Amino acid sequence: MKRTKTTIPEQDVARVFRLHGVRLTPQRLSIWQELSRQRTHPGAEEVYTAVRRRLPTVSLDTVYRALHLFSSLGLIEPIGSDRQRARFDTDMSPHHHFICERCGAIHDVGSAVEDQLKIPPTLACCGRVERVQIEFRGVCK
Repeated sequence: MKRTKTTIPEQDVARVFRLHGVRLTPQRLSIWQELSRQRTHPGAEEVYTAVRRRLPTVSLDTVYRALHLFSSLGLIEPIGSDRQRARFDTDMSPHHHFICERCGAIHDVGSAVEDQLKIPPTLACCGRVERVQIEFRGVCK
C-alpha cells in the first residue's frame, strides 16, 4: 500500500523548539527544510551534502547534532539497526518500513494488519508499549 508522507509543518517545528526552550537556528531550520523536502529516508551525510549547497559553512557535526536533537524532540525517527548508518524519517504518523538488504532503499508501508498487531503479554516485564514500528527486510524490485 503506497503512503503519502506526513511531515510536521515548519511552524509546528518552531513551536516544539519554543516549548522545549531550544533555539531554532538558521542551520537547524535549513536542515529541517531539507529533511522535509526529501521523499527518501536520508542519512546525515546526504542531508549535509544538500544543506551545504545553501549553507556552505554548515558542518557535518552540526547536521548530526541537529538530527539527534530533532529525534529527542520527537520530530523525526531514526530508522535501521545500530550496525547501519543512521537514516531519518520526518513522517511521524504510524507506519512501517520495507528495507532492501541489497541496495539499502527504505520504503514507507502501511497496512491495517500490522497496525492491529497484538502486543505479547510477555512484554509487560519490560515496560509499556507505546507504539509499534515494523521493519520488513528483503530485496526490492
